[in-house]
Amino acid sequence: MNLLFSNDKRGEYPQSWYAATATPLKPFAPMQGENRADVCIIGAGYTGLSAALHLAEMGADVVLLDAHRVGFGASGRNGGQLGSGQRQDQITLEKMVGDDAARYLWDLGEDAKDLVRGLIAKYDIDCYLKDGIAWAASRPADVADLHDYAAHLNTRYGYDQIKPLDKDAFHALCPSPDYVGGTLDMGAAHLHPLRLALGLAEASAKAGVRIHERSHVHEVKHGTTVTVRTDAGHVVADHVILAGNGYLGGLDRQVTSRVMPINNYVVATEPLGDEAARVLTQDVAVADSRFVVNYFRLSHDKRLIFGGGETYGYRFPSDIPALVRKPLTTIFPHLRDVRIDHAWGGTLAITIKRMPYLARVRPNILSASGYSGHGVGNAIQAGKLLAEATRGPSEGFAAFNTIPHTPFPGGGLMRTPILSLAMTWYAMRDRLGI
Repeated sequence: MNLLFSNDKRGEYPQSWYAATATPLKPFAPMQGENRADVCIIGAGYTGLSAALHLAEMGADVVLLDAHRVGFGASGRNGGQLGSGQRQDQITLEKMVGDDAARYLWDLGEDAKDLVRGLIAKYDIDCYLKDGIAWAASRPADVADLHDYAAHLNTRYGYDQIKPLDKDAFHALCPSPDYVGGTLDMGAAHLHPLRLALGLAEASAKAGVRIHERSHVHEVKHGTTVTVRTDAGHVVADHVILAGNGYLGGLDRQVTSRVMPINNYVVATEPLGDEAARVLTQDVAVADSRFVVNYFRLSHDKRLIFGGGETYGYRFPSDIPALVRKPLTTIFPHLRDVRIDHAWGGTLAITIKRMPYLARVRPNILSASGYSGHGVGNAIQAGKLLAEATRGPSEGFAAFNTIPHTPFPGGGLMRTPILSLAMTWYAMRDRLGI
């Protein structure tokens, strides 16, 4: 079974609030016949779109393939949070790679935010970009950890954009009875993810990238040049970039053993009107400190966009609203009867280290994936780094490439049941508050 075709109609965006509030581009024709390119990119999400755009700006001839539509996958379905730093906190990274490398990764994370903001401004992408992400804690110990981490970033990295919030201050921002404090990072941001993806695609096409939708890649043949085959054609390229993330499937075993697709779910409620102030009093996004993270924000029309719940098989559950309503009503009990107007699932990808996996899997084949829920900044930056790495040395690509990535136990066959057991345990800890 292929995740590309397990839960969605071929060549159609999911029935999400994002798809309902974005203007799709005119479809790009499927690839047919024999084609030649400097670089062929597989996957037209943030990674592939960014790589294509940056390569085109460098003067490369680029073919970009997607089995469905541009922004079809996680790039057009996610929570829309542009977070600071990396997915792993800096204290963990200091232990993992050392102080100097951790500092460089922090700087890369800040550069990623600047890159996204810069692309939005340069190409005039209307994606409702707004500053601010709050981190929420349900236990006093987690509040203390968040406050200590804010102090660590200020002292060690000079990052002064995070404000510690005690219980009263957090409730003034987010009046949820579940939360007892947290922090507010005004250097982070949130946005409409599909609008961003479509804007990058439009910019790429104008820059000369040959985009082909409904072009499912089923074979990558290695050699001094690489041949990429779809049902209706093929492209011969000097370099190939694998940018499928959770939808990459079995195109490369090295990546498959280190990158695990998981499914996450989001709902959009009916417009809340004046009741929106009982969710958030400022136009910021929120993520909490649970291991299975809940994340939410208000849309421009005052809907609650709420993400929560994960599954690890190929199929989405039959009742996504019921799945997400459980964590939603834990955070906001007064919304137990709110109408849910949109509900959708999507496939992202994680690594054991919870850091992106950037690798040169063959001399002329590069890959980036496994953003572990931090993909808005990471993936767009990874695309730029991959573009650089096809043309010559890339310090940023090398920094991510040196992070030690352990294969999942059991490889591609056993990783799903093993991860499911582990995540069930952590979810139980969240529920018990331990």
